[in-house]
Amino acid sequence: MPEVVVPIGPYHPALKEPVNFKVIADGEIIVRLELDLAYNHRGIEKAAEARDFVRVVPLLERVCGICSHSHTTAFCKGIEEAMGVTVPPRGQLIRVIVAELERMHSHLLWLGVAGHEIGFNTLFMWTWRDREVVQDMLEELTGNRVNYGMNAVGGVRRDIEPPLVARCLKRLSPLEERIRKYADMVRHEPTTLARFQGVGRLTKEQALAFGTVGPTARASSVDYDIRRDDPYIGYADIPFDVVTDGQGDVFGRTLVRIGELLQSVRIVRYALENLPPGPVRVNTPRGAPKAEVLSRYEAPRGELAHFIRTNNTDKVERLDIRTPTLANWTSVAVSLVGSNLADIPVVVAAIDPCLSCTSRITIVDPGRRQTSVMSWDELRAHGIDFYRRKEGV
Repeated sequence: MPEVVVPIGPYHPALKEPVNFKVIADGEIIVRLELDLAYNHRGIEKAAEARDFVRVVPLLERVCGICSHSHTTAFCKGIEEAMGVTVPPRGQLIRVIVAELERMHSHLLWLGVAGHEIGFNTLFMWTWRDREVVQDMLEELTGNRVNYGMNAVGGVRRDIEPPLVARCLKRLSPLEERIRKYADMVRHEPTTLARFQGVGRLTKEQALAFGTVGPTARASSVDYDIRRDDPYIGYADIPFDVVTDGQGDVFGRTLVRIGELLQSVRIVRYALENLPPGPVRVNTPRGAPKAEVLSRYEAPRGELAHFIRTNNTDKVERLDIRTPTLANWTSVAVSLVGSNLADIPVVVAAIDPCLSCTSRITIVDPGRRQTSVMSWDELRAHGIDFYRRKEGV
């Protein structure tokens, strides 16, 4: 039977964001996958260079709605490192609390979407109901449910009062009990076993070779988590376990995320019960000295990296963001080979992709021997000229 190209996207009812897959199949079996990701470039990195540190923080919250605290923490701790500033212990633990609630929000959302992809809508409704409990806590702690506005260079913007600590602790135990039920349900429910087990296999060697990160890597026996192996914002003093699994399939990635939900409950409880007294923020200089910093952060989807270059001003000279989704796309292309066409939604969903924070723009000019950086005016002129030529004006 000859190979057939099955196009999926860039606009498709099953895709919430634009991405283009070219699936090459031999009958129902996938032979290879070609990805085209650059459909949603928003220029946030370039926009950050025109704003001072204070105004960059709310901009970076918009990189990804589910990982808004992840991006602002990675940026703030990078600028703080360049400045030589240390955030007070209370401010660090508040960052940890919001970070782990955000992880719970992300994993519960993912578990519901995964259930929806296989027609298990009961799981979808239950997990999203419990996600509301997490978002209620985030709203009480920060004032917002999605873009929390909690971080600032030098610490956090809001403190947590004792009555709020008590309310949050009261919500954790019922939530923990329900997460344990989800773990049992996923392990024994015929629907999840049939659609997740053995699907999208990725060996440990493949995960390492292709730079896979986060739950996707840990489900293939890669025992690595930045919170433990390169600790930041207080994680070095917090007891928790790194969750791994050796199955290397969608089922393993599901179990890892559920295990991480339980660990996040443990971390949040510890941080709330051990909040030290003192300030939550320190004053910082307006500008940062000349420096280059690679700020790493364990986001819900995996390792998030911000490369930051400062230049003795109050603006970054360069900000380059490597998101976990970008690191995990190659694993999708590898793990889909040999799978059925019907497995595409499940395997793609298993990395919990975020496309809007992944797309980048690259200009390839074979005639040039050196790379160049466009100014705002050059980029604007290039865009106008591109669309004029495209439309034949």
